[in-house]
Amino acid sequence: MSVKANIRKLYAIRFFYNLIPAYVIERLFWEQRGMTIQMVVYTEIIFAVTVVLLEVPTGIIADKWGRKKMIVLSTILEGFMFLILLFATEFWQFAVAVFLAGIARSASSGSENALLYDSLLETGQERTFEKYLGRLNVCDFSAIILAALSGSYLASRYAFELNYWISVVSMIVSVCVSLLLVEPVIKSKSDESIKIKEYLTVSLHFFRKHPSVCLVLLSGMVTGAAISFIDEFWQLYLNRLEIPVLYFGLFSAVIMIVRLPGNILAHAIKKRFRYRTILSGVTTAFAIGLFYVSMIKDYTSLLAIFFICLISGIIEPITTGYLHHRIDSSMRATMDSFQSLGLNAVLIILGLGFGYFSSKYDVFGGFGFIAVICTLFLGCFFISSKQLFD
Repeated sequence: MSVKANIRKLYAIRFFYNLIPAYVIERLFWEQRGMTIQMVVYTEIIFAVTVVLLEVPTGIIADKWGRKKMIVLSTILEGFMFLILLFATEFWQFAVAVFLAGIARSASSGSENALLYDSLLETGQERTFEKYLGRLNVCDFSAIILAALSGSYLASRYAFELNYWISVVSMIVSVCVSLLLVEPVIKSKSDESIKIKEYLTVSLHFFRKHPSVCLVLLSGMVTGAAISFIDEFWQLYLNRLEIPVLYFGLFSAVIMIVRLPGNILAHAIKKRFRYRTILSGVTTAFAIGLFYVSMIKDYTSLLAIFFICLISGIIEPITTGYLHHRIDSSMRATMDSFQSLGLNAVLIILGLGFGYFSSKYDVFGGFGFIAVICTLFLGCFFISSKQLFD
């Protein structure tokens, strides 16, 4: 089988990996099982710590022994995670499920992007990486939209458990498709194979030599963490506004749909605007939008959430593409893993603050804290980027 087919298979894997109707009622399901906001934040921290500890090792394994194997492992673990959640009633059971999800995330994050880039590289299309990564994200969002609409309808008529069983089936399909992937040939700029113990040293040396890469990735980490809190806690936000669960699917669909233009057009936006302009503009939009969401507790705040999600669509293709165009294939999964490691490190730090302010001022206070962080980072970005990009 040809590596050209890998892109279509990655589309299918992404689609079924995200065709998860459980997500639309996840926080309500967890709350129903006794999980408070503080406990949910603790599981988020467990997830982030797991990813931080395993992200680079799994990236090294992917580069040395195959990206396909790690993608297959990821889909299998995600399936087990949903099975555990189906029967979870205690905090430790949720923690175990989230721990497996953390392993799954660390196994797939660098591996998938590396396999995509090297598949394009083998066919001479590597410059189109942002375009295809954006399309992969469109598959994500399309599946999430479908799952949200169907999941909210099912949740309004049947027990929440049905959504989880459907999610298990979707993950089984994802496992089957991932087994059909073809490992592309790694085209390294160096003829010498890097020893496992040297991966960390070489990676850190690269980041020290390329401070602009560090700043671009840090921008993606801060905004990526911010959008993660919206994705994780919008259900509670709508619940506080007394919006019926029947409309949760529609809301979830909208916040996914508005991200599509950014992902589709990211490669074109990159050609028309400088990185400093793009990243500072996105961070500014996040800060303003999150302040509004935290302070204005009515339906108009939903428009602010839609605006944040609209702007967020361009971030991943832009930041990930900036990295991949500057690294060697022999370490592609490892270097990409550092990006995910950093994101989850930021999530751990911000998660503590989000949990504290949510416990004091409900979910509104948590979003206010994230708005302050975005504002502080924006000031730092303006100062640092002027030296690196001007």
